[in-house]
Amino acid sequence: MRVLFKGERMNRPRYPSDGTDAQWELIQPLIPAAKPGGRRREVNRREIVTGIFSLTRRGCSWRMLPHELPPWSTVHDSSRKWRLDGTWTDIPDTPRDRVRTTEGREASPSAAIIDSQSVKTTEKGGHVAMTPGKRSTGERAISWSIRSG
Repeated sequence: MRVLFKGERMNRPRYPSDGTDAQWELIQPLIPAAKPGGRRREVNRREIVTGIFSLTRRGCSWRMLPHELPPWSTVHDSSRKWRLDGTWTDIPDTPRDRVRTTEGREASPSAAIIDSQSVKTTEKGGHVAMTPGKRSTGERAISWSIRSG
């Protein structure tokens, strides 16, 4: 595979998980560059991000990524590295912060609301739901039945 440059797209069908150029411009600086030394990067970082977004949108396994995207192992390894180094935490925060500052608000939200539609609990709820049920001794006992005959 060859490296793609700004504005250049792979010759493949467009997926719903493909980001726009404007979205890519926002998150591109957050994606770590290749480490110095070693082999030259052969896979486009944007296509790796598209692979990760495709996986999360479809809900499929890594090995079921479309063949037009980079190999699943490359997408998986990059996703894992970026999750461990905190890159994936920054990606949703940056556009949100930009929108909030554009609207004249604080970059970071100061409060959140969680309601019963957002967080599901059990039917019983509270302490009762966490208390284990009690069994009678009859359930645990082994009984024998002898037929007279």
